[in-house]
Amino acid sequence: MLKTTWLSQLKIKLFSYTSHASKGLPGKQCISIFTLLSLFSFSVNAQAALPKEQYSTKTLATQLQSPWSMVELPNGTWLITERDGHVVIVKNNAQSRVKLNLTGLYVAGQGGLLDIVLSPDYNDSKEVIFTYAQGDASANRLVVAKATFNGTDFSKPHVIYKVATDKNTPQHYAGRALILPDNTLLISTGDGFDFREQAQVITSQLGKILRINLDGTIPTDNPFINHKNLNAHAVYSLGHRNPQGLVYDYDTQQIVSHEHGPAGGDELNYLTAGTNYGWPVITYGKDYSQARISPFTEYKGMQKPSVNWTPSIAPSGMAYYGSKHAAFPSLQQHVLITTLVDKKLYSVNLVSGEFTQSHVFPEAAGRLRDVFITDRGNVAVLTDGKEAKLMLMTSN
Repeated sequence: MLKTTWLSQLKIKLFSYTSHASKGLPGKQCISIFTLLSLFSFSVNAQAALPKEQYSTKTLATQLQSPWSMVELPNGTWLITERDGHVVIVKNNAQSRVKLNLTGLYVAGQGGLLDIVLSPDYNDSKEVIFTYAQGDASANRLVVAKATFNGTDFSKPHVIYKVATDKNTPQHYAGRALILPDNTLLISTGDGFDFREQAQVITSQLGKILRINLDGTIPTDNPFINHKNLNAHAVYSLGHRNPQGLVYDYDTQQIVSHEHGPAGGDELNYLTAGTNYGWPVITYGKDYSQARISPFTEYKGMQKPSVNWTPSIAPSGMAYYGSKHAAFPSLQQHVLITTLVDKKLYSVNLVSGEFTQSHVFPEAAGRLRDVFITDRGNVAVLTDGKEAKLMLMTSN
């Protein structure tokens, strides 16, 4: 169990690595008032204009109980996770609910059943990957598990990886999963809320992006594979708080993430192997008490965010709308981001490097938990909390 203090951060060796991300904030230091007014006008117009295509909205599922994520199967069936360990199956306009036999499921605070993704060979294996919180109040952790789906029920999930660092808080699991083109798996882990300095400790797996193989082993080309402590071998990047958005931009072959800041300081980042993203040494946010967390918004060897949201929007899910998606061409090369505080779905343009943000699909309102792009390029949005629903926006 962790026993750390904020003062101990001053004694921690800060790991610094060169970022190779090709995108960041515009570098101009000054700009004319005319240009500022032009940019403001463009931003307002962009928010009103996107998406440019006509669309219709329908509800796919209702009465969902604290859902967290969803995925569409190749046959059009939807699987929706609920934090209490259920998966809702939506098929042929009907929905059913099955309970997963998850070993040690811990449902408290922000914990429970979290993400769901399909294995790359799903068509043959019918294999599904889950993340969930495991343990109890005194010692709990994020784990990754696999199960097979037969169309109506799941096999008992077997755990393929456990985050090595236990904590005694029910917050900040992160828990997002992303399969990369090389068939490795990225897993985001949170800082546990009370252990934020652990995000800077390479031998702790809190506040990290981890990279594992689909069988739970560690890729031999991970950035810290030669570290003497085995816990560091799975680490892909460090200095994260609670990253719940994780996508692959296949048009530029870059990994994009977002994470919750405290009071302010929500971030969008381009992830590269071995890079330190700074939390809690650099942040634009303050503690919930409004106390200052750090005097730094930049520090040598730490990567600043490409986008900083202050005040917080509370970004939850994220999906990449790439050039292969045809239903809404006006959204191509944007990320779509659901928010829990702003209660809106945003698109962020990744093309220009200016990260223009637009409010899209206003029919999706309230606390929004996740977003998913179908193979046809239609947009599904999952709301949050009790009596939640799954909506689908379809291009006409």
